[in-house]
Order: sequence, then structure tokens, then C-alpha cells
Amino acid sequence: MAKIAVSITSAKDNTDKATVGFVVANASVASGQETVVFLNVEGAYLAQEGYANDIHEEGFAPLKQLIGQFVEAGGTIWVCSPCFKKRGLNEEELIPGATIVGGAKLVEFLSQGASCITY
Repeated sequence: MAKIAVSITSAKDNTDKATVGFVVANASVASGQETVVFLNVEGAYLAQEGYANDIHEEGFAPLKQLIGQFVEAGGTIWVCSPCFKKRGLNEEELIPGATIVGGAKLVEFLSQGASCITY
């Protein structure tokens, strides 16, 4: 099994990138790969309950659905701690399956041979 990290730096500032990031993450986890989504920069907003509810890029499933499918399939969501704090987000409103982590956690995952793609 390969390790795949999908770094998502966009949210409502670029809903296409945010959506495609989760499409790729779903493809990865569905093919049996250990898959982590790292929400950072503006992507940290996606970790807040309700934020993605109205994001629906034409030609794709709604982002809320993609996020739910990813978690249900066994994918892991990590949220950049400094990015989360900078934006004044609330830990009590994290989406199911999301965990706030420092950059060292991502570096550790990458050092174990994970490939990374960024949106």
C-alpha cells in the first residue's frame, strides 16, 4: 500500500481546487492507498462544520459529500494548526474525522515515503 498526501490550500477562494483535491483523495483511498488530506492556508476553513455545505462545482459531487465519502472510506484529514489558529476557527466545530496537527506530523508522514500532490 502506498502513502498519499493531498495538500489542499484552497476553500471558497478557489472552490475548483478544493473540490478536485477531494476527488483525487477519494480516488486514492478507494484504490486502497493510505491517504491523508492536509488542509492548510485557506483550506483550513474546510475543517469547519457547515463551511463546505454550499460548495458545488459543476460536473462534480457537492464538496460536503466528497468530504464525507473520504472519511467514510477510511481517509484521514489533518488540519494545519497555525493555519487554523490564524483564521480564528473553532476546534469545537471541526468536521467529523478532522484532527488539528502541526507541520511535523505531515513531515513525518512524507518521510515514510508518501507522495504528495497539492491543490
